[in-house]
Amino acid sequence: MPDYFHGYGVVGLVAVVGVVFVAVAFAAGRLLRPVVPTREKMLTYECGVDPVGENWAHTQIRYYVYAFLYVVFAVDSIFLFPWATVFAEPGFGGVTLVEMFVFLGFLAVGLLYAWKKGVLEWT
Repeated sequence: MPDYFHGYGVVGLVAVVGVVFVAVAFAAGRLLRPVVPTREKMLTYECGVDPVGENWAHTQIRYYVYAFLYVVFAVDSIFLFPWATVFAEPGFGGVTLVEMFVFLGFLAVGLLYAWKKGVLEWT
């Protein structure tokens, strides 16, 4: 029975050491850094551009749509790698080929839908 809990003890010890390491790093950073607040340091920083005007800005939704489409297709492309490894195994060739074409068909339908709705136009 002690061998069973030995693995949990090692994981617990590593977790405790990790938490202590992070706590010591934060404490050392707090003790060693200079604290000299100035007006410039208290300003909102956005990519090196000085803040001008109100703190509310409108963002075009099309940027989020492009990002969402990228994530969808990037995640879907991850599913192609396991398929490529299983495709070479004996007995899986025809079935996995049909399944992958169904999967790619769903992706194509989604892309056509986005194209028909005008989502992919950058104007």
